[in-house]
Amino acid sequence: MYAITISSTTIGFASAYFPEYMKATFAGGIIFNMLKQRSKIDNLSSEGKREKLTGAVTFKNVRFSYPERPQIEILKGLSFTAKPGETLALVGPSGCGKSTVVSLLERFYDVKAGQVLLDSHDIRTLNPYHARSQIAIVSQEPILFDCSISDNIAYGLEERPSQQEIEAAAQKANIHSFIAELPDGYNTFVGDKGTQLSGGQKQRIAIARALVRSPKILLLDEATSALDTESEKIVQEALDRAREGRTCIVIAHRLSTIVN
Repeated sequence: MYAITISSTTIGFASAYFPEYMKATFAGGIIFNMLKQRSKIDNLSSEGKREKLTGAVTFKNVRFSYPERPQIEILKGLSFTAKPGETLALVGPSGCGKSTVVSLLERFYDVKAGQVLLDSHDIRTLNPYHARSQIAIVSQEPILFDCSISDNIAYGLEERPSQQEIEAAAQKANIHSFIAELPDGYNTFVGDKGTQLSGGQKQRIAIARALVRSPKILLLDEATSALDTESEKIVQEALDRAREGRTCIVIAHRLSTIVN
């Protein structure tokens, strides 16, 4: 009788967690199914040409729709050319396909029709990892990690840059003076997602991270749209400096963002 009572009590307690168990089982199934899927664009592949880019970008009659909504065409025959060292601005309302251009240049997706060319090479013939290593992006919401400022700037590179290279990138990004005044300097931890910094400071560190890679192509996707007027001015000065000597694609909502 005692054993039956204890067993009944245990089962009663366990049954309370049964809904959570079912949720965990369902979520686990989704994750494992996702892990089994092979990406159509393998970033770790050794295939494809490893060309050293000069920065020429061409979209030739590009048509594209996202896999989740194949019936809705986002780009309908888009064509443009940006020569090495030129700045090209794409301005328009939300949903018109501006950020889609960035996704195609990073080759997160392949085009439905037409071609994306880097230095006259169809992007689909290039090694994804090698091509992406020559492209840097600064987005609207910078992604910072809970580590030092120095580590955040160098994050993602196979070979860590020297401290001099990190500081040179920070100077171009208009953030070196601020960092130098901190008690721990470049060893200062920024907190999870950069919570210890303002929006403008986070954005300038993201710019420094882009510049330390010496990219041939720089993508600026609404890089100042979430900032106040004063921060936007400082960050814009850093972006103007960052564009020098490289091809730059600027995504913006407002014309004022891209007017020299």
